[in-house]
Amino acid sequence: MLLRFLGSVGVIGFAAASLVAAGHVSMPDQAKGPTFDSARAWEHLKAMVDLGPRPSGSAALRQTRAYITRQVAAMNLTVQEQTFTATTPVGAVEMTNLIVTLPGQRTDRVLFTGHYDTKIFKDIRFVGASDGASSGAFLIELLRALKDQPREFTYEFVWFDGEEAVAAWDLNTDSTYGSRFYVQQGRKAGTLSQIKALILVDMIGSKSLKIERDSYSAGWLNAIVWATAKRLGHSSKFVDVDTTIEDDHLHFVRAGIPSIDLIDLNNYNALGHWHTASDSLENVSAASLQVVGDVLLAALPDIVAYLRK
Repeated sequence: MLLRFLGSVGVIGFAAASLVAAGHVSMPDQAKGPTFDSARAWEHLKAMVDLGPRPSGSAALRQTRAYITRQVAAMNLTVQEQTFTATTPVGAVEMTNLIVTLPGQRTDRVLFTGHYDTKIFKDIRFVGASDGASSGAFLIELLRALKDQPREFTYEFVWFDGEEAVAAWDLNTDSTYGSRFYVQQGRKAGTLSQIKALILVDMIGSKSLKIERDSYSAGWLNAIVWATAKRLGHSSKFVDVDTTIEDDHLHFVRAGIPSIDLIDLNNYNALGHWHTASDSLENVSAASLQVVGDVLLAALPDIVAYLRK
């Protein structure tokens, strides 16, 4: 991902209030809904970090795919592999997106996505505890939390390969290989119109979690998520600051699909952990995964209600 600029503060207060006034943000449901188990997610994160650096095309990333596939199979679900050959600055690299589908009453889809690769470095051992492992692990646990829940929309979980640049970041040529390929294939198949919303998680593991509001993301999605975070008491984690991030979601945004990117880039970078050897286990926490899981699951009914209109 790439930070473009830092923006202003305070916009979300008006947007969230407008959604509440319009009846788009629900109060907590007393019925038992899906629950996110950060202890499980943490074990997945540690398992990925234990594999070491996991850049696209590496044996370690193949092992990561096998790990994700085993976890999905244990849920009696099936992984679809979307394999392609990416043209990179260092030549052709085989990459694979992983897709798991939870059918709903409708064929229209809500996508839950994140990348599972790590950036390649020659001079440091980069294990990507937050940048790669947190999103890969989070999606496994979110899948478990939602798999037995009733669904109006079909839920599709996608682990993107190749989010990281091989050389220098360029959104169109060197980075986001997996999401670019996914959108290209969807456009060819004429299925992009079935995607009603995309939720992207990236770098959500920091012990000092501070997720800023991405300006490329759909305003209504930002408003629902930030209002939910406030209701749950997590405004210190979902902060009232605007930023603009280039990430996997942008190819969906360009295709006209409402998307949201939940990412802690600026703060993690300021702490000196982004794309450094210190993006390691001691600087991430299960508590941060729990916050994001709780907020996303609590926001989901309002997202579905908005899409139903």
